[in-house]
Amino acid sequence: MRFLHTSDWHLGRAFHRVNMLGAQAEFIAHLVATAREREVDAVVVSGDVYDRAVPPLAAVELFDDALHRLAGLGVPTVMISGNHDSARRLGVGAGLIDRAGIHLRTDPASAGTPVLLRDPHGDVALYGLPYLEPALVKDEFGVDRPGHEAVLAAAMDRVRADLATRAPGTRSIVLAHAFVTGGQPSDSERDITVGGVAAVPAGVFDGVDYVALGHLHGAQTLTDRVRYSGSPLPYSFSESTHRKSMWLVDLDADGAVTAERIDCPVPRALARLRGTLDDLLADPELARHEDAWVEATLTDTVRPADPMARLTARFPHTLNLVFAPDRAPEDPEASYARRLAGRTDQQIAEDFVTHVRGAAPDTDEQGVLAAAFDAVREDETLREVAR
Repeated sequence: MRFLHTSDWHLGRAFHRVNMLGAQAEFIAHLVATAREREVDAVVVSGDVYDRAVPPLAAVELFDDALHRLAGLGVPTVMISGNHDSARRLGVGAGLIDRAGIHLRTDPASAGTPVLLRDPHGDVALYGLPYLEPALVKDEFGVDRPGHEAVLAAAMDRVRADLATRAPGTRSIVLAHAFVTGGQPSDSERDITVGGVAAVPAGVFDGVDYVALGHLHGAQTLTDRVRYSGSPLPYSFSESTHRKSMWLVDLDADGAVTAERIDCPVPRALARLRGTLDDLLADPELARHEDAWVEATLTDTVRPADPMARLTARFPHTLNLVFAPDRAPEDPEASYARRLAGRTDQQIAEDFVTHVRGAAPDTDEQGVLAAAFDAVREDETLREVAR
């Protein structure tokens, strides 16, 4: 059986205020074209179809278009809900949509009930484990101490129990949305930590032929049989080194796995630049980033004037500006209270301006600060009198 493994579409999400709906539509077109050209037998989507529980109408319309196009190909599609999705909203109409070959698995209670597909070598059972929030599903799975590992282990017990009732040689695929030990996170995934623990060991999934994971945005191979597809598009600058792709997986008659990465169309490259403003504007080596989405970290000791306007003159797609001045570190042994001891409010405020801007306030600015403190003290005096 040949199938496409993808996840974390996050339909409706922006990238630093840049609308990504057009890029998401381009990805859907690429997915459908790949499914047709590579003659896949199924598509699996491992959660976070939407970016939030109540997605914007345009995102819902794009999802509807994706379902119609996949159904039109006659390619069965199995989807689970992720931690960004509203499982109940995503699952509305699942029974009816099922007849069109689109199988939405959003109910934890159905974890042990597979979608059964067939190829020339026999049955393939696809089990959808939607994102399992421990506190919400502990009763369903009879778990005393809710945690990610405990609820996933209980769900996998149901999978293995059902698989044991199937005909010999039945192959198995599990879709899950979780943080599995060994995976490398990025800044754009929502934290799913419970009780200080978010990760679960890959061994939880033992006993199945392939585990199609979602949640982490970088494509990763934890084992030959346990993989993250990653998100098809970047959603934070921490993903600047990612290669956005899907897995094209072949499952042979004996359940052996071979996988190929299929690159996804990305609207623009990402670049994280660091240095003084003058260096960033002058360095000829940075010419290759002039058409990229840019995050610039300025190391100037004094904050330069109009940095964003000057940066965008060379890098018109600069989206994020960070200040990290190269300064000698303060004495870590000196407590905050000790550093302030004996200093007036005026001096503390002037120190703050110096720290943030890299230069001390001038005479006029000192006067503004003094007037502000005088006004506050006068207000406090009037309140005391009023009492």
